[in-house]
Order: sequence, then structure tokens, then C-alpha cells
Amino acid sequence: MAQQKLSGNVKTAYDEFYQKHDEAWRMLGAKYKAQHIVDVCKGQSFKKVLEVGAGDGSILKYLSDWNFAPEYQAVEISDSGVKHIKSREIKGLTLVQEFDGYKLPFADDSFDLIILSHVLEHVEHERLLLREIKRVSRSFVIEVPIDYKPGVDKRIRHFLAYGHINVYTPTSLRYLLQTEGFEVVKDLTSMIEPEVTLFNTYINQKKPKGFVTGMKIALEYFAKTTVAKAGGKKWHEKLANAYTVLCSKTDKQADIF
Repeated sequence: MAQQKLSGNVKTAYDEFYQKHDEAWRMLGAKYKAQHIVDVCKGQSFKKVLEVGAGDGSILKYLSDWNFAPEYQAVEISDSGVKHIKSREIKGLTLVQEFDGYKLPFADDSFDLIILSHVLEHVEHERLLLREIKRVSRSFVIEVPIDYKPGVDKRIRHFLAYGHINVYTPTSLRYLLQTEGFEVVKDLTSMIEPEVTLFNTYINQKKPKGFVTGMKIALEYFAKTTVAKAGGKKWHEKLANAYTVLCSKTDKQADIF
């Protein structure tokens, strides 16, 4: 199979994305993504960590500050993203470089853990990237947004505006991973925290602040978490906004056709 490469328009889009950087918003989102990584890895220890699709380095910044691991490396398709990561001077970060979106410039089993946080939904050839990270590491944390809901095809323009060309449920992500020889060791679901919704409402959308709006956001979050807790795993997955898995690789290979 010919080596896949990132198309030029995608590369340009992500370069422009980080040039129009919104530090406060991205750091707020990264705080919870980093916490999900810590939570799903509880009881595990990793020395050498690679983040693939590291964006602006905000997740690595939190992990480093929390002493998650002693050494980090990062690859990112965007030149502006790479520059931003380097400017952070993240403790323990030994290497940052651009990559083509599919081919990792590392030997087999170079890392103890690869982080792939909110990346797969953007990847045209997702199985090729999964096979490549499987080659390079022993363990993996993968998080995706849970975009799939009935009628998702009516919101294509909405998701494409965020670069989301793939949509997942927890079940569909597990199917994808298991058919590529990954074993799910631990998983967790999460909902958008009120703090994030409030920031998006008042700062990003520039809606006027008000007691009623704040109370509505808090009550909706409380209602969803209460239903999920009462309904068990099924309702957790149905109501979740994101799904995080810790995986290990097996000797199984995808046997497609």
C-alpha cells in the first residue's frame, strides 16, 4: 500500500488554526483532557511518553506540571503548533517535530506510552495511523469526542467546521481498536464540565452573563450526571461527550478481507 500523506489544504488549515490561537480556551479544554489521561492511567507508570498530534502542547504542559512522566516528546502536523509547543519550555520535553500525519520517525517500541487525544476524528486514514502508533509504542491513551447521535448527518457542516470527519460512539471506537489488535485495559466516559460550557457561552459566543443562564447550565450537568450514575455504563456512554481508553497492543493483526 502506498504511503498516505496529508493533503496540502489540511496542512494549511491547521497551520492557520494555531496562528489564530486562543490560549485561555485551549488551556481550559486541555486541563480536563489531561486529567482524563491521568485518571485512566491510575496505577500505571510510564517513563517515555509521545504525544501524536500534540497541537499547541497544552496537554503536555499540564502533564509535565503534574509530573506524569519524566520524559516527553511530541509530533504535530502544524508548523505553528510546533513553534507554540517549543515556546512553552515544557519540563521534560526532549523533542518536538513536524510529521506528515501518518509516518512516525521513530524505531519500533520507542515509547512506553503514546497519547492520541482528540486526533482520530480528524484523520482521513485512521487505521493507518493506528497501525503506526502500534508499531512505535507498547501502551496508548486515546480520547475521542462522542459526536455520533441520531441525525448526525444533518449536522455535517457543524462538525466539518471543527475538522471532525469521523464520528464515534464508545462502541464504535472499541470496534475499531479491537479490529486493529488493541486491547482496551481501562476506559472512562466524561461530560463537558460546567466551567467549559460557561466559558464557551460567555466568552466564545459572547452571550450576556446572567444568573438564569448559569443556573440552567449547572442543572443540565447535574441532571445528566445523575441519570448516568443511576443508569450505569449504558447511560454513561449514551450521555458522554468524550470517551477515553488506555490500550495495550496484542499480537493480533487486522485481517481485513
